[in-house]
Amino acid sequence: MKLVVADSYEDMSRKAADLFAALLEEQPTCVLGLATGTTPIGLYDCLVDDCKRGALSFADAQTFNLDEYRGLAPDHPQSYHYFMRTHLFDRVDIDLSRTHVPDGANPDGQAACDAYERAIEQAGGIDLQLLGLGHNGHVGFNEPADSFPVCTHSVTLTQSTIDANSRLFDSADEVPREAYTMGIGTIMKARKIVLVASGQGKAQIVHDAFFGPVTPQVPASVLQLHRDVTVVVDREAGSLCA
Repeated sequence: MKLVVADSYEDMSRKAADLFAALLEEQPTCVLGLATGTTPIGLYDCLVDDCKRGALSFADAQTFNLDEYRGLAPDHPQSYHYFMRTHLFDRVDIDLSRTHVPDGANPDGQAACDAYERAIEQAGGIDLQLLGLGHNGHVGFNEPADSFPVCTHSVTLTQSTIDANSRLFDSADEVPREAYTMGIGTIMKARKIVLVASGQGKAQIVHDAFFGPVTPQVPASVLQLHRDVTVVVDREAGSLCA
């Protein structure tokens, strides 16, 4: 594992974006795993700027998002389909037919998850996976549990995750209680992983996830076992890792 402590959120975003830009330049047909949430927005802004000035292209790339709320249609303003189009897909030269987000509108959870897992395998797996980090250590929507889930699956969100995500809805009552998410096993198959975290509120979980024991009670801790992980944090989030 490589830990990069950036000077600021902006510096963290640029440093993490550079890792994606380098892969897109080296391997234009790469398969990217993407994440949502507030932390990656700065990274996406950097990539949009790079694309607009001709420094990189998404034209031949393929993407798979980590997760999606169950029960939300792709055009719902709080869906992750909508988030990705707003923050990245509609702002770069990507072929939308080569972008993939779990089908939250499919009421058959097993079918939706199985289809997503197959699509990742048919694409040849993920070359570079972006992750955020929840306050309880979740990655994607893999919540603390007694074991690490292997494949894409349906999950019931914890109250802490519902509370954390409620800032993006009119009220906590509107936050979906379930989601479809890549499993830990799916994430760990990615050839490279980049995790970003920012703010003092993430300092303790950054320390626990990457300098504590590997345990499914802190799902991100399993990344310690991956062969190629870069954790990029700002100074606040990395303040307990000195």
